[in-house]
Parts: sequence; C-alpha cells; structure tokens
Amino acid sequence: MKKSLLSWTALFACNLMWSLQFTCIKLVQDQVGAFSTVFIPMIIATLFMLPFVYKDIRKNKNRKLSDLKIFVLLALVGQFPAQVLMTIGTQQSTASNGSIISLTLPVVSALLAVVLLKEKMNGLRWLSFFIAIIGVSLCSMKDILGVDTNTQYIIGNLLIFTGILGSGFYNTMCKKIANQYTEMEMLFYSYIFMIVLLFPFVWHYEGNIIAHFPSFTTNTWVGLILLTVFHNFLSMILFFKALKNLEAIQVALSNFLITFFGLPIAVIFLGEKLSILSVIGGVLVLLSTILITLWEYKQQAKQNAELIAVQNTVNDEN
Repeated sequence: MKKSLLSWTALFACNLMWSLQFTCIKLVQDQVGAFSTVFIPMIIATLFMLPFVYKDIRKNKNRKLSDLKIFVLLALVGQFPAQVLMTIGTQQSTASNGSIISLTLPVVSALLAVVLLKEKMNGLRWLSFFIAIIGVSLCSMKDILGVDTNTQYIIGNLLIFTGILGSGFYNTMCKKIANQYTEMEMLFYSYIFMIVLLFPFVWHYEGNIIAHFPSFTTNTWVGLILLTVFHNFLSMILFFKALKNLEAIQVALSNFLITFFGLPIAVIFLGEKLSILSVIGGVLVLLSTILITLWEYKQQAKQNAELIAVQNTVNDEN
C-alpha cells in the first residue's frame, strides 16, 4: 500500500513537470533551434546522472553490450519523435493545437499497453478513462471550438501527433524492461543513444549555438533550465520509479493530469484566463485519476490479504 501511494505521488509530480513542456518550448524558440532545445537539456541531464549510473553499473556486472540494443530502439522510435518532432511541431503549430493533440497520449499509451504488454482494460479503468475524456474536453472546449486548422499548421500538428506516438511507445516499452534495469540506467542509456543521434543534426543545422549563449534572454535560460531539471531529469526518474510498481495503463490514464496542471501554468506564464468549463473539466480529470487510484489501492490491499491468508493456511497445514 505504501509503495503504491509513493508511486502515485511520483506520478502526480512528473505529470506536473511534463505540463511545463509546451510553455518552455515557447520560451526558448526565439533564440534556440529545435534540435538544440532537446540536445542542450539532455546532455546536461545525462551529466547529472553519471555518478548515480556508475553506482548501478558497479553493482550489476552481468550487463552485456548486446543488452543495450533495446535502448537504440527506444531512442530511435521513442525518444526522437517524443522530443525532437514534438519540439519542431510545437514551434510550427500553436500552443492550443499542441495541447489538444497531446490529449491523445493516454489513449495511445493505453492501447499500446494492451497490444505490447497484454494488459487489460477493466470496467473501472474504462469509467475513469471516459470521465477524464469528458473533463479534458471541457478544459479545452474554447480551444477545440477555435482550433486553427490552416494549412500552415497541418505539418506541425502531424509532427506533434508523431511525438505523442513516440512517447506512448517509449513509456510502454520501458515498462517491459523496468525489472531488468534501474531507473537511472533506463534514462541514461536511452539519453546516450539520443545524444549520439542528435549530434549530427545540431552540428549541421545549429552549430553556432554556443556562440549565442551570451545573448540569451532570461526567458530563454529559464526555459532551458526547466527543460533540463524537470522535463529531462527529475520527472523521468520519478516516472520510472512509478512505472516499476504500476501498470502501464494506470500510468497512461494519469497523463490526463498534464492538461489539468497545464491550466494554472498557462495562467501564470501566459496570462490566460480560466473559464468555468475549464475549472469543471479540471475537477473531473482529477476525480477520474483519484477514482482509479483508490480502486487500485483497494484491489492491491485485497490481493495482499488473500496472499497472507493462503500463506497462513499453508503454514497451519505444515
């Protein structure tokens, strides 16, 4: 029970941090290219992890280089679209379009969990899913009704959706290998391959980025720092910790909280105003997540009690 509570707390925290992504991209896009927006925070976050990963590697000396091939796939099919294509798409589209399209992440992740991990959508999960869909729709009603579908945004929107697919794949596959690697290892290895993959693009298209550092505005530095500390480092560590103790579908459903947390962030950083529908929608999103959380706690407690009862029976017979 305590482990589940800590896992859900970590999941709430990382969804809060992820909700900063679109705002941070907008803060830095005037001075930092799309590839560097991903590359700079990622390489700094990787350096942060070095001492922790070194400990994990020393503890487990049975690792083989061939074991790392899964991280090539995670970087290429998961992280690259989730980070790079999402960033490029956000720069070419609008924040409202990006927010609406990102609402498909829980759906994509849940479906991938069913297909790749053979998890099941029980009745309560479906109920929680539909309540969250209603809440998210209310939160975004104004943007949905006023969404800009001009031709100039179509490519950006497609790139954002491709990024969502990559993120869903990454989350699901990480769950599959979560028992084989520590949180730091999973993040570190996938980032290493991403850095190798990104470097040629940064060198070719944005090779003079370091020379521009002195001219960066406060907004640019704030955006890069938030992307480094929260989006690329702390949120992912908390995510992997939660992923080890929860099913991928549970994690997917919690992603609706990104929209819920994104509302106050938009108010603080962008000066947007909340409508009554947005407030009601936000409450529904929170309700759906609490509903599935409490149910899973109850189910886990029931399973633990049954297991203890069976063990006691076996002990009595012996």
